[in-house]
Amino acid sequence: MSRPNILFLLSDEHSYRFMGHVPEERGGEPVDTPAFDRLASHSTVFTDAYCQMPLCTPSRLCLLTGREVRRAGAWNNASVLRPELPTLPGTLRDAGYETCLVGKMHLGGTQQFVGFNHRPYGDLTGKAGHQAELFPQPNGHDPIQSRTKVVGQTTIPESLLQDQVVSLETLAYLREHHASQPDKPWFLCASFSRPHFPITAPARYVDRYWPDGVTRPRVPASGNAYDHPMSLGMRTGFHVDEISDEEMMRARASYFACVSYLDEVISDLFLRLEGSGLLENTIIVYTSDHGEMAGEHGVWWKNGWYEACTRVPLMISLPEHRVGGLHAYQCHTPVGLIDLFPTLCSLSETPIPEGLDGVDLSESIVHHNPIPDRPIYSDNLMPRWGEGTEFRSIRWKHFKYVRFRNAPPLFFNLQDDPGEQKNLTDKTKTSDEQEALQYLSTHAEESIDFDQAEKDRLVRDGHLREEYAHHAPDSTGNLYHMPSGKIINAEDTLYHPTVIADDGRDIFGPDWEAQNKS
Repeated sequence: MSRPNILFLLSDEHSYRFMGHVPEERGGEPVDTPAFDRLASHSTVFTDAYCQMPLCTPSRLCLLTGREVRRAGAWNNASVLRPELPTLPGTLRDAGYETCLVGKMHLGGTQQFVGFNHRPYGDLTGKAGHQAELFPQPNGHDPIQSRTKVVGQTTIPESLLQDQVVSLETLAYLREHHASQPDKPWFLCASFSRPHFPITAPARYVDRYWPDGVTRPRVPASGNAYDHPMSLGMRTGFHVDEISDEEMMRARASYFACVSYLDEVISDLFLRLEGSGLLENTIIVYTSDHGEMAGEHGVWWKNGWYEACTRVPLMISLPEHRVGGLHAYQCHTPVGLIDLFPTLCSLSETPIPEGLDGVDLSESIVHHNPIPDRPIYSDNLMPRWGEGTEFRSIRWKHFKYVRFRNAPPLFFNLQDDPGEQKNLTDKTKTSDEQEALQYLSTHAEESIDFDQAEKDRLVRDGHLREEYAHHAPDSTGNLYHMPSGKIINAEDTLYHPTVIADDGRDIFGPDWEAQNKS
């Protein structure tokens, strides 16, 4: 059999809890996701998968490079990929794959291709390009306060919703590729915006969950870490005290709706791809860049140490899974999104570059072999919630330890306390807990130097953002990269598009042409 194709489905802000196949005893929420559930039944599902930073751009940079936050230079949503680092799409491209990205990647600066041969549609300026709804947005369009207010039924025609565009562009590209290069394997990343805010969806899904189909957050705003400085900073930053109970529940219902709508979009994509014979020799991956608090611990959004922020869905389906040659399997050993780089290289018979922090999970996928326990990091090396709130969260076995730059550490036994209600640092502990705390606290001290990380961020990140600054108009979000080379505004009418540039080099610099060459 020829080398497998790879369909990499990436969503934005999808918490691991919001999958129909996740049982209640593991924190599952009652959301309808029949397509995801079918995929899980023909996959290896990694139930305890973690992003390396619970924020869009840094998480994606880590995923693309297979490196931890500091080594990837993944600091914030304006960070630029270090051009000397190998990437997953670039490694596959150099090994003979045609590589394509459709949709959001939220990369800073002009380094927008990062190993992809093609980017026909998406946020080519790194501005994320989430569609704004047409009804008035409160609080001066404040993205934090608006996230629980701009919810409910979308005002945008469904055929023009971003996720539909990503699906159709994915299908169009793969059909054209199959027609012109049927023997060349492909790697395509279809990157969807939902369930990221604005939390809106078609009426049929909103009506399914509001008001009677939505549940309250599984984890309440309580516990002995509730008044931790980081927790207080998040609640203050998100204006939690200003969110009424009804507003919170409406937002949760809309989040449920967004997840179900995304499931439908992906279901339609699968049907079309199967009908075209494009999934017969294709590995399918589904994951998300980070989670969403969705009201847990009384908080919304991300960028914190909580499981709801850092833990994401991850399933990998081989062609053998879908024809009955390989049984579905659930792996409960903690893994990271950085593991996808070496794993997909291994599954596609591609040499794995040196210097990656991720490990190859293919033996677990193919043979169900156990994965050795190792510390899995989720970092935030920016003082997002106040001075000294930079953190390294470490998941190891069923324990979790969080070290902060200038705040007391946290330690949880997630087996007994999945809701992170009992910080055990100053509590009576079992011998296993005491041993784990000793190991993790020592490892945390030795594995991260917050002062050096700050120096790297201030110097290296600033330099890269200056060197690779683009000159696109501030008003542009999603763009089309036309076959002619023109860059047009995807948000304009289809009949009279606004040409942003006749040549990508005009706004992305002289290396634009070289970036997207095979």
